[in-house]
Amino acid sequence: MRRFFGLLLLLIGLVVFAVRAQHEGPYVAPEGGNLVAGVLALVIGAWFFFRLFEGSGFARLLNWVGGLAMLPVLFFSAYAIMSELEEVVSLFVADPSGGEANLRLWIVDHEGSPWVTMGADKADRYNLSGQQADLLRAGTRSCVQMTRYDEREIVNTIHRLRTDKYAVQRFAIQIGMFGDDANPTTVALQLKPCDAG
Repeated sequence: MRRFFGLLLLLIGLVVFAVRAQHEGPYVAPEGGNLVAGVLALVIGAWFFFRLFEGSGFARLLNWVGGLAMLPVLFFSAYAIMSELEEVVSLFVADPSGGEANLRLWIVDHEGSPWVTMGADKADRYNLSGQQADLLRAGTRSCVQMTRYDEREIVNTIHRLRTDKYAVQRFAIQIGMFGDDANPTTVALQLKPCDAG
């Protein structure tokens, strides 16, 4: 049974990285929680499958810790996979250190423009209001002008359009991770072509 769960975790950990290859354009590696979930799935999976240091007291302790960690690692790895199964875009923006940050986001179209949402703290950190950025969508990178909206009616409209489009968001609402309306700290960004005037 332990080897079965080890193999399952190994496969899921690999898929966390592989699922991103389905998107057009350059490969974007997992970051943050998605990266942690994928790496932990691989590490715990290898530990279980290859039965490393079998029989020692330290190994028994690690088996116990790995068993406790397995369910949350499986959940967050599965979420990392599901969040990349449907359309995901990259928004390339200037980060506070002067480099380029790659924000991975879900996107919807509304009133002739693409829209994304994110927490206000992230939008503030990257100064995402009235700025230009590069949008990588369907393998094509283009310049966009970002307009930020904090009004709840607009933000909730975009949130509901995301719910209509993304199965994983509908699942997250069902299990209580998201609400029917956007989080009060969520903002929406309208992305218009830079040459739109």
